[in-house]
Amino acid sequence: MKILSGLVLIAISIYSGSPVVSLFLGVSYSFSFNLPDDYFTKKHGSSLIQIGIVTLGLSISLTKAYALTSIYLPYISLFVLVIFFFGIFLGKLFGIDNKTTLLISSGTAICGAAAIAAISPIIKANSNQLLISITIIFLLNSLALILFPYIGSYLSLNEDMFGAWVALSIHDTSSVVGAAMAYSNNSMETAATLKLGRTLFIIPLIIFLSYKFKNNDSNIKFPFFVLFFIISVFLGTFLDLSEQSLINIKLFSKIFLLLGLFFIGSQISLKSIYSLQPNILFLALILWFIAVPSSFYMALIII
Repeated sequence: MKILSGLVLIAISIYSGSPVVSLFLGVSYSFSFNLPDDYFTKKHGSSLIQIGIVTLGLSISLTKAYALTSIYLPYISLFVLVIFFFGIFLGKLFGIDNKTTLLISSGTAICGAAAIAAISPIIKANSNQLLISITIIFLLNSLALILFPYIGSYLSLNEDMFGAWVALSIHDTSSVVGAAMAYSNNSMETAATLKLGRTLFIIPLIIFLSYKFKNNDSNIKFPFFVLFFIISVFLGTFLDLSEQSLINIKLFSKIFLLLGLFFIGSQISLKSIYSLQPNILFLALILWFIAVPSSFYMALIII
């Protein structure tokens, strides 16, 4: 019954074509069946998103990707550093433990759950710190996925501007791409390109924290899928794909992204929501309320 229901909901997710529907059907699936932590939908969401993004790279022009990253890289660098260190400051101010502060600050500044998962073994965060941080980031991502496309339409943002805004202001790559997908295909390409540029900051963060916490664990994961995305952009540019091929690639990418959002939605549980603490939630909200307007201003002045 559980597997059959999951397959039906997955089919509805893909048929809907909506990232919001996919995410919340995944949440509904988790709540309805109280899925165990080792359930297959909870383990493979990020991989599906990464496959979708790497596939999308085949449809992105190398010229556009280079132009976007060369323009935005200084602003992305400034954004990441300011949000990260301001988060550390606020964590101390609110009396939040250092490890949870690091998890929330890294997740907000760089790439949500991926950054949290990458640094948690380095700083030896416990399961409760990890659960709380990922749950808060998930809730804010879900809110952004619903609201940002409406805000963008209300403000009449052009496609590149919206893509740049969500790439900087939303935590997880999955929700960045999901919100941009709901806006337009061009927004999705811009958002994916800039978001992966932001994701690269996991590498210096891992190096810094490994030195600070004296951790040389060889199992620490680097974001290799970003390199695959770059290779994919090169391949797509030099293969000179036909219009029909590009349409098929975008459809294939969209299916994997929708699947990934469903799987990621299934990772949330009532237990994780009940574990939230007000001061930690307040820290995440303040950081996000700073990130959203500042990234909007950057997108406004650059595009």
